Amino acid sequence: MAHDLSDFEEQSNESYQEPAFEAFMCPLIRQVMHDPVTIETGQTFEREAILKWFRECRDTGRKPTCPLTQKELRSTEISPSIALRNVIDEWRTRNEEKELEKACSSLNLQSEDDTLRALLFISQMCQRSPGKKNLVRREGIIPTIADMMKSSSRRVRLKSLEVLRVLVEDNRENQEELGQGDTIRTIIKFLSNEHFQERELAVSVLYELSTCDSICERIGAVYGAILLLVGMCSSKSENIAAVEKAENTLKNLEKYETNVKQMAENGRLQPLLTKLIEGTAEVQLAMAEYLGELALANDVKVVVAEQVGALLVSIMKTGSLPAAREATLKALREISSNESSAKILLQGGILPPLVKDLFSVGARMRLKEVSAAILANLVASGADFRSIPLLLLREEEDDKDTTTTLLSEEVVHSLLHLISNTGPAIECKLLNVLVGLTGSPATVGDVVSAIRSSGATISLIQFVEAAHREIRVESLKLLRNVSPYMGGELADALGGSSGHLSSLLRVVTDGGGGGVTEEQAAALGLLGDLPERDWNLTRQLLDLGAFRALASKLVELRRGMIRGNRHVAPFTEGAVRVLYRVTTLLQEESEYVEFAREAGLAPLFVELLQQMNSGLDAVQLYSAMALEKLSLQSRRLTVVPDAPAPPSGLFMCACFGGKALPPPPGTCRVHGGFCSLRESFCLAEPGCKAVERLVACLEHGDARVVEAALAALSTLVGDSVENATEGVLVLGEADGLRPVVEVLVANRTEALQRRAVWAVERILRVEDIALEVAADQTVASALVEAYRNGDARTRQTAERALRHLDRIPKFSTAFDSTTAPKPRPAAS
Repeated sequence: MAHDLSDFEEQSNESYQEPAFEAFMCPLIRQVMHDPVTIETGQTFEREAILKWFRECRDTGRKPTCPLTQKELRSTEISPSIALRNVIDEWRTRNEEKELEKACSSLNLQSEDDTLRALLFISQMCQRSPGKKNLVRREGIIPTIADMMKSSSRRVRLKSLEVLRVLVEDNRENQEELGQGDTIRTIIKFLSNEHFQERELAVSVLYELSTCDSICERIGAVYGAILLLVGMCSSKSENIAAVEKAENTLKNLEKYETNVKQMAENGRLQPLLTKLIEGTAEVQLAMAEYLGELALANDVKVVVAEQVGALLVSIMKTGSLPAAREATLKALREISSNESSAKILLQGGILPPLVKDLFSVGARMRLKEVSAAILANLVASGADFRSIPLLLLREEEDDKDTTTTLLSEEVVHSLLHLISNTGPAIECKLLNVLVGLTGSPATVGDVVSAIRSSGATISLIQFVEAAHREIRVESLKLLRNVSPYMGGELADALGGSSGHLSSLLRVVTDGGGGGVTEEQAAALGLLGDLPERDWNLTRQLLDLGAFRALASKLVELRRGMIRGNRHVAPFTEGAVRVLYRVTTLLQEESEYVEFAREAGLAPLFVELLQQMNSGLDAVQLYSAMALEKLSLQSRRLTVVPDAPAPPSGLFMCACFGGKALPPPPGTCRVHGGFCSLRESFCLAEPGCKAVERLVACLEHGDARVVEAALAALSTLVGDSVENATEGVLVLGEADGLRPVVEVLVANRTEALQRRAVWAVERILRVEDIALEVAADQTVASALVEAYRNGDARTRQTAERALRHLDRIPKFSTAFDSTTAPKPRPAAS
């Protein structure tokens, strides 16, 4: 029932009033007087009414008169009629008490209209005479009105809320009365009501109750109360007055720490920060402790760091009680887990005391663990730790202070020492610190130098076999970061009789189709970063079955037999880089060729070229590089059939007009023998899609991928093949000629230009293609540019290409042989 109450109130106004004595009525306004006064004629009026009459007389230029007798007055003085006022007050009190009794009786009736009239009377009576609120309480009516908030009638609910607001406004006893039992919970339920009037009246009642300290705690104890109030404060659809009431209610609730903690948990953090800044040491400890337990959004962490970061750092420096230090450190750990807030803490001077605590002898391990976590967060911010000084005490130098940084050799040595002599939790965080420091090209060199000087390489490698997975993962990340700088040392330490290499491979190969783990991806990343030309390591990997296992893993990934996740991309990249090692030794040992055939490496690398994810650029790069090396073996591995014998009795040399015999059926047009992608690594095998996918890579955004793909395609048109012209035609059938030419025109890098010039020159040896390309001015301009600015070898190749386009005259053979240096064939 959604009727407005205004019409009902007009009809019900004064519905319980009994007739008043005529003497009580003011002759001017015909209402019972509140402040009766008597004038010179002895007539009595309401004070405001007679004063208004006198003003009108003065304003109209008339002499003041008595409104009843019209007699002119000599004076406008008035005197209070105290006796009459007392009589009226007594009459009004008796009348209101009787009417209140009637109202109480009406509240228990079933009639909705009677109930509303009774509530309206109580509301008006208390607004006219605030002292009557106590009378209502003494009559025991407040619990009855509170029960009406549960009425099925919306009009009754609204009116009961309105009356309760009037009753508890500025009346502590009524507030206490209403705060008993389950009433507060009922009021709070209205805050989530869909009807806006009920929400607004409920928050008004709640605000009045919150002015009573003892009730503040009860409001906060109701589950969801503070969250609903916080939601109203941030709502854009609520009435401004309701938002203001909710805001003021929350401010009143801040008196209790438990409420402040709930507010912080629900996104209203400022009260907690204020108490942390302004509170006593005991309050600060409580707030810091709770701050460390909160899960803060990143933008909130920045606000917290700005407001209390310096204070927390100060407490950390000066606090002597373990509980205070632990609470402060936990708060700093939470705040520092964001890049921006971590940098604010660094500016606030957190690093020196933090490192000092970490290295302090006798400090509690639990505090060291939190300090290590904070340091890991700070390092992850990417700040410049070369510019942040640490003031450490060195006893061996006569107790003189010396300024160092987190990257100083002695500090890194101390970190390495702690890693080897503390528990798993601290070890993991400190490894994470070193991972962060080695993840930046600006600082990795300092850490590598310290690792070497401390002799910690073996110790770090041993962590790959730690019992805790997190430690293994962090150690693998660290080793991978330093591998470009000390790859040979890591390869030597992993290989040999230590068994660490076997442990790494077990990590990679363990597990079924449950998905790739972070540890597996990190282990393969490390193996993929080790020097490719370390033949001994490659031999060990072959003997341990690593290549076979990785090839199988990649096939399973391609077929969807292993569930995909965020670790698949680095896992795939690492596996491809490890398998690439096999192709670097194909020329050296036949055993690697046999393995490549058996494992189907060439078809696998062709499949891996089809990676559309930008995060897998390295997969395409190494796949194309591997296909180049595999393809270079095709001429050697193809099975060339014996030449058929000429017809009996006839022998006609082609030089004398005879026709060359056609190749046997089924032979490769490029290599002249029986080829396949799997057995002889022939990229030209029809239907294998190798050339098409390599051509697609020519449009890649990474110039390294383009160069590797072009190098692989160039193996089909080089001197090592039987018929380079057919190789050009194969490239043309795959729509690859124009992309090759566009690589030349783009001129992205010097290495790519050199490679493209060589490939275009080979293509232009086919006369029909040269005639078609000659009309394209951009190709000639690109070749001229290479001829002008390239190195000696590129200039020679560009010159030959320009001759194919008739841009440079073709001199006689005699001239060429006597004056021009014979060009060497370019390696693909």
